[in-house]
Amino acid sequence: MRLAWSDLAAGRATAWHGRSVEIEGFACPFTAAPTHRYFALAAEAPCCVGCLPVEPSLRIEVFSAVPIAAGGRVRLTGIWHSLDDDPAGWRWQLRGARPIGTAAPSFGRRGALAGALLCLAVSPCAAVAADGRTAIADQATVDIHSHAGRIIGTRAVELHDDFRPVAEPMRAGGMAVLCLATVSDSPVHRVMQDGRIHPFRDPAPGELYAYGQLNFQRVHDLVRNQGLRVITDAAGLAAARADAPSVIVAAEGADFLEGRPERVDEAYAKWQLRHLQLTHYRVNELGDIQTEAPVHGGLTDVGAAVIRRCNQLGLVVDIAHGTYDLVKRAAAVTTKPLVLSHTSFHARPGPRSRTISADHARAVADTGGVIGVWPPASIFHDLTGLASGVARMVDVVGVDHVGLGSDMLGLVGPSVFPSYTLLPDLAAALLAHGFAAGEVRKLLGENYVRVFRASLA
Repeated sequence: MRLAWSDLAAGRATAWHGRSVEIEGFACPFTAAPTHRYFALAAEAPCCVGCLPVEPSLRIEVFSAVPIAAGGRVRLTGIWHSLDDDPAGWRWQLRGARPIGTAAPSFGRRGALAGALLCLAVSPCAAVAADGRTAIADQATVDIHSHAGRIIGTRAVELHDDFRPVAEPMRAGGMAVLCLATVSDSPVHRVMQDGRIHPFRDPAPGELYAYGQLNFQRVHDLVRNQGLRVITDAAGLAAARADAPSVIVAAEGADFLEGRPERVDEAYAKWQLRHLQLTHYRVNELGDIQTEAPVHGGLTDVGAAVIRRCNQLGLVVDIAHGTYDLVKRAAAVTTKPLVLSHTSFHARPGPRSRTISADHARAVADTGGVIGVWPPASIFHDLTGLASGVARMVDVVGVDHVGLGSDMLGLVGPSVFPSYTLLPDLAAALLAHGFAAGEVRKLLGENYVRVFRASLA
C-alpha cells in the first residue's frame, strides 16, 4: 500500500495499522551522525528537528532496519502503526523501515544540468574546487547569518566558554565577512517534548535586555580574541577581503529591546550593531513568528517603529523567522531593502515551517532585498543539493536576490556546509550547476554588499 500524506492528515492511515506500506518524505534525524536507524519523517523538509510539524498527524516516528543517511528525501517501506495515547505525542510509526528505489528529484530552470550532476561528491575534485576559489577571489564574500565561534548559548555566554576558531577557516576558505548574530531570547526557549523549539516561560522584566548585553559583549570578545575587524559602514564592507576576516555585528531576534525602539540607538552606538533580525523563537513585542501560532496578526506597531528607526540610523532589517503577514507589513513600512537571512524555498510550506513560499520570497525581493539559503542536512544531502536549493530560490526571485545564510553553529542538526574552508567547494558546486562566475560572485557576497550599502545610505 502506498500512503500519501493526505491519508495521514485525514486519518485514513489508521486503517493500515499492522500492514506493510510505502511512503515518501524527508528524513529528519535527532542527532548529528552520518547515518541513523531512528529519525522523523515529514512531508516537507524541516530545517532541523526543532522545526518538525507540531501537528502529530503530519510527522512519522521511524525505526529503520538498516542505517539510513542523514537528511534528505527518502522512500521507505515498513510496518505501519497507528498510535492512540503515545506518551511522546506521536500519532504514527513506521517500524522495520527500509529504503526503496530513489526519491524523485525536483528540477527548476537548471534541473536538466543538475540531474546530470547528481553523482558529484560533497567536495568536488581539486581542479573544480580551484575553479570555485578563482570565481570568488578578490571580493567581499559574505555569510549573511552566522553564529561561528560558539558565541551563543546560555552556558557559553554566561560562563565565558572558550571560542572555536573563526578567522583561520575564513582565511582558508576565502570567506571575508560574517554577519555574526547574537541571540537574546536563549534563556526562555528550548527543544520541547514535541521535538520543536518553543519558549517555555515568560522572561522577567529586564532579563532579555541584560542577557543581550552579555551576548553582544561576547561577540566583541571574539573579535579581539581572533583579530577580526568590525565593519560599520558600506565602504568597509566593499573593501573587505578574506585575508583580513571581518564581522558585521548582528542580532537574531530583537528581544533585547523589550519593546523599546529607542534601544536600537543604544545598540548601534555601544555595540556597533548593523544588522537586526526582528524575531526569533518567541512571539515578541515586534511580531509573530513562523513556528508559533500568530498573536499579533503579523508585524506590530512597535515592530514598524523599529524598522523605521533602523532605516533612519542605517541598520539592515532582517525578517527571518517572521510570518508572511509580518513580512508583508514590513515590506510596506520599510524604505530600504529587507533581508531574510536563512531559509529555503518550498512550493507549499506546512504550518509552523521555517521554509518560505514563492509569494513570501517575492515580498522580500520586491523591496530590493536578499534571501539567504541555508544548508541543513535534513534538506540537502550535500553541496550539490545546496546548489540546487540556491537555484530553486533563484528561479523564484532572480539571481540578484539570493545569498548564503549558513546559520553556522546555530543549526540543531548537521549541516552540509559545516566549515568556511568549504566555500570554494560550494562555489564550484554552483558553477557546476550552471551559474556563471559573475552570478556566483553575486550569490556569495555582492548581493548582500548592495543591500548593506542601500541600508546604510
